[in-house]
Amino acid sequence: MKRKLALFTFFDALGWEIYKHYGFMADEVRDARPLQTVFGFSSAADPSILSGQYPEAHGHWSSFIYDPKNSPFKLMNMVKHLPRSLFDRWRVRHWLSKLLAKAYGFTGYFEIYSVPFGVLPHFDYLEKRDYFVPGGILKGDTIFDWLSQRGIAYHCSNWRLSETENLAALQQEISKGEIQFAYLYLPALDGLMHGVGTRHAKVAEKLRWYEGEVKKILAQARENYDEVSFYAFSDHGMADVVGSVDLIAVIEKLGLKFGQDYVAMYDSTMARFWFPNPAARAQIEQALAQVPEGRVLAGADLKRWHCEFGDTRFGELIFLLKPGLLIVPSFMGLKAIPGMHGYDPSHKDSYACVLSNRVLPKNIHDLTDLRGLMEAEIKQGLEVGV
Repeated sequence: MKRKLALFTFFDALGWEIYKHYGFMADEVRDARPLQTVFGFSSAADPSILSGQYPEAHGHWSSFIYDPKNSPFKLMNMVKHLPRSLFDRWRVRHWLSKLLAKAYGFTGYFEIYSVPFGVLPHFDYLEKRDYFVPGGILKGDTIFDWLSQRGIAYHCSNWRLSETENLAALQQEISKGEIQFAYLYLPALDGLMHGVGTRHAKVAEKLRWYEGEVKKILAQARENYDEVSFYAFSDHGMADVVGSVDLIAVIEKLGLKFGQDYVAMYDSTMARFWFPNPAARAQIEQALAQVPEGRVLAGADLKRWHCEFGDTRFGELIFLLKPGLLIVPSFMGLKAIPGMHGYDPSHKDSYACVLSNRVLPKNIHDLTDLRGLMEAEIKQGLEVGV
């Protein structure tokens, strides 16, 4: 019986522009294509890849949603006056996030970033469950539900482990020759480009390292399988940061009271607002109109980007910056960094990509098309094995 392995390798932030500039796996790649990403960050893009649906269908978009009534963070009001000089340090925040995730039973990715302790009680956290395992997504299913329901042997990397650990784990599974589908998760390129930008020598070095490691995986797979289909893909691209705006200062100058007049979540590239006092909206809209670095999104934008959720949990008003700009400070970070994503998904630096040693079907244009591509490869492998 002929055995086939479908290997899908995820490279966080390997955008189409990054691929065009550096190249990748040239001796393996037969076909390559840009992919339209979704609006938002990885918390929106990754579920779209796994489910084959847009955010408005699977329900995942931003991790923090406005819900003061059901917020699990109400006790944070007790510590909101602790010195920020100590508790705004990344390492302290990271370990505090781990403690909170354990206390609340969160199994998904969880970080409080730089969200002030006094702000957290206004919000709930969306990604409570790990969507890389069956039953983890809010609405619908993922490729892992699909595989489990059909009893198809597969391997998925553990996103909590290092890349070297996940590479070793996959090699071990491949050596057994039992799995038919592998989802290799390699996220470090994203963090690297956040820290150095897209054109630093370390980016080229990282991509060459990836090439070497993936070639080892493919060589081993070809020793244990009769046929190996290889796909490399990403969730979004990365833009080099060229400037910043202190949007928090702009809003605070209005003299409105946070929590009474308005509530805001200042993400790195966008600000989301809610209005306990509806009269405050006009003042904030007027202030934002004077900020040339961005614009307030219209309903047509959210409809075009498939982010109409039917309620305001993600924001009553959303202000989006132009590509290459950051809100500094923000609730995601207090200082400017060299690279960022989360802009207009139609901008060239936002595009993801897919590469393969197969000819890609003509209908692969969007992140949501990857789920169907995975299923098609698996079904073909089952036919080969008959």
